[in-house]
Amino acid sequence: MILFPAIDLKDGQCVRLKLGDMNEATVFNDNPGAQAKTFEDQGFEWLHVVDLNGAFAGESRNGDAVDAILASTKNPVQLGGGIRTLAHVEAWLAKGIARVILGTVAVRDPELVKAACKAFPGKVAVGIDARGGHVAVEGWAETSELTAVDLARRFEDAGVSAIIYTDIDRDGVLKGLNIPSTLELARAVSIPVIASGGLASIDDIHRLLEPDCAILEGAISGRALYDGRLDPAEAMRLIRAARES
Repeated sequence: MILFPAIDLKDGQCVRLKLGDMNEATVFNDNPGAQAKTFEDQGFEWLHVVDLNGAFAGESRNGDAVDAILASTKNPVQLGGGIRTLAHVEAWLAKGIARVILGTVAVRDPELVKAACKAFPGKVAVGIDARGGHVAVEGWAETSELTAVDLARRFEDAGVSAIIYTDIDRDGVLKGLNIPSTLELARAVSIPVIASGGLASIDDIHRLLEPDCAILEGAISGRALYDGRLDPAEAMRLIRAARES
């Protein structure tokens, strides 16, 4: 199980949103590079970064902040938000991003996702953000008719390296992960699934380490890490112990 600390970027700062609302942003750090280094020093092995402005604009809006993150950490970084073309994918991978996350374009243009997977094997993940079980796009501003499982199945044989599944109704409000829906998705496809949205405390880590969650690649934590509800040392100790057992 990999625990991915999250850096959500808005106007060059590390923020957390409440229920995906850009007007409900709390700034936690105005130095994204320093935050990335802090997470590395705490023992995390990956970093999950989202360009929130880019998600709404359809193109990168926090490029300087992402560059600062890449310069500050040796950890692999997965990046989502506003990546809508093959050129966007190629450019970010060339800069050193380990894995790009395609969200809106996975709904709008699934063939582009398949082409990206073919061109960059192992480097493309799909972000599925759901509200009430239905996929939301354009920075969560619109909800589609597609269910999360329907969308995931479109990419079953495309070579997608992972699916990041976010329950928008829990994101940023510390309600706990939606384990039942995440497991339902993970059981429906062979693609590794990462849980996101609502991770609140060490109780979520204990839950993720139970046997039925072994099919998950990991989970993303944001606000709980920033406001001290989740102790990084304790979380990583539990995860390492589970790996060794």
